[in-house]
Amino acid sequence: MAYHQEIEPIQPPEPDSLNEAILQTVAYADVFDYPLTPDEVHRYLVGVQASLPMVQQALTNGQLPAKLARHDDFVMLRGREEIVAIRRERAKIAEYLWARAIRYGNIIAGLPFVRMVAITGSLAVDNAEQEGDIDYMVITAPDRLWLCRALVIALVRWAARQGDTVCPNYFLSERSLRIENPNLFVARELAQLVPLSGFDIYRQIRDINNWSREFLPNADGPPAKASGLNGHASKLLRRLQPAGEAILRTGLGEKLDRWEMNRKVRKFKAQYPNQSEAAFSVDWCKGHFDGHAGRIMHAFNDRLQTIDEAAA
Repeated sequence: MAYHQEIEPIQPPEPDSLNEAILQTVAYADVFDYPLTPDEVHRYLVGVQASLPMVQQALTNGQLPAKLARHDDFVMLRGREEIVAIRRERAKIAEYLWARAIRYGNIIAGLPFVRMVAITGSLAVDNAEQEGDIDYMVITAPDRLWLCRALVIALVRWAARQGDTVCPNYFLSERSLRIENPNLFVARELAQLVPLSGFDIYRQIRDINNWSREFLPNADGPPAKASGLNGHASKLLRRLQPAGEAILRTGLGEKLDRWEMNRKVRKFKAQYPNQSEAAFSVDWCKGHFDGHAGRIMHAFNDRLQTIDEAAA
């Protein structure tokens, strides 16, 4: 049983120069009130492969400053210098959330059938708002995704009692790591993933979804943030995980997984009949019900249009 509504991806125009690529990169980040460092402009450069020195030189030439501004070590659209303070404030919030995100991620990593846990969303780039969610992507063993998800949701409810909003909104099984409907938004989400466990699976995801390099050719490997984290399943859960999997890898476990899938998909279809970005099957549960990706891409294209009109 699968439930998946396709949407037509909104694609940005092809950048025809390094300057245009830099402008698109900064404009995309502006949608999130997020100024970029030169290193980040290089990593997330849209559609053009270039070295860091090339990007740094372009940021200081005589053409780009008409459209971009520099404040401290950040680059932003001209007239948007105030978002530097927003980024710094959100970074403070993120610093508090990261310790909790790693703690919950370690618990998730030790649950039966979990093969990878990664931080996604705003926290992955230290752009967390007050009362923000802690978003996760979870990769599971095949044929037990929905059972695994049910166990993770039990943790979500426990975390809520601690005052934390844990949001594992993307589950994939190991046999279905290719993400469909490729576009710039999805490519950025992949490039921003911060793996906490299952680094071999992380590398497989990036390799299988190598289409993302067409959008972000410089964004190889995990973000620098990942190298400073200490995520791993707790010793107790690591010992219990094989036993839990052995119990649930039976015919009963298979029936429970299918029952849970059918139950939740019916519920989702009833609650969100007109959603366009969520998708469900035996091998994936993409619980994106608010049209976030579409809104981001529309806002990005609006910024590009405004820039073009101002330059005309």
